[in-house]
Amino acid sequence: MIDTSWLWAVFTVLAAASQTARNAMQRELTASLGTVGATHVRFLFGFPFALVFLAGVALVSGVALPQPTLIFWPWLLVGALCQIAATALMLAAMGERSFVVAIAYIKTEPIQVAIFGLLFLGDPLNPLMMLAIVVATVGVIAMSFKPGGKNAGAGGGIKPTLIGLAAGGMFALSAIGYRGALLTVSPMSGFVMAATFMLAVGLLLQAALLTIYLVLYDRKVLSAIMRLWRPSLLAGFMGATASQFWFLALALATAASVRTLALVEVLFAQAISAFIFKQKTSAREAVGIAMIVIGVVLLIWSHPG
Repeated sequence: MIDTSWLWAVFTVLAAASQTARNAMQRELTASLGTVGATHVRFLFGFPFALVFLAGVALVSGVALPQPTLIFWPWLLVGALCQIAATALMLAAMGERSFVVAIAYIKTEPIQVAIFGLLFLGDPLNPLMMLAIVVATVGVIAMSFKPGGKNAGAGGGIKPTLIGLAAGGMFALSAIGYRGALLTVSPMSGFVMAATFMLAVGLLLQAALLTIYLVLYDRKVLSAIMRLWRPSLLAGFMGATASQFWFLALALATAASVRTLALVEVLFAQAISAFIFKQKTSAREAVGIAMIVIGVVLLIWSHPG
């Protein structure tokens, strides 16, 4: 038998890498489409790829589509709605601060995930896991903090901090909602089919809701999205790929473990920030990155199995 106990970690790192690429693409689209339009791109253009993933899994595995119970739908709705809000807040935060610092604010999420997971799902936490979460989260705070208000004239101050923290909270609730939904279907269908099915259903719901909103309130943005279909298609593909890996990881491990290991996204974001957006890394940010790495190592060490 092949040891699959580490698959959740592999899926999480792949998800983080895919999500970093998608975030960078969405950040660029925000200037043309606005926050809501760039948010919608992730779902509208991700849904066709989710259907392809679902068809491929069904064909290869021969597993029938899940028949979820009623409890599946409230969990899915929480995950989908919170993810929409989190994505919009994330893009707003990126408009206020540098790409990597915005991501760092958002990645204060794991402590919230740990609390919500314990309260709503009964996901266990051991002392080493708690230490890993705290160390990694302090790392993102350290790399984000700018003493003396130096960024006040360039989008610094309390506003981007609050937006980023709110985005992290919404991502935390989204992770809990999706894991709750996965736990209701994965025992019957297997974790791969459960994750892929939930991706397709979730993106359908999100794409439908935001399309209705734009039809009613901002049709110009919807038209602009269609004109920018080429970059939007790539962003949608990367978004669907990232979500696929997130759901696979959440089907195998607690939300706290997955979202703490996901802090490696800050390292990927640092590379994007430096090489694409030409934003320099300060000594303080470097210390924060080192703390994130230590936290991730502690997490991997602490994980059962």
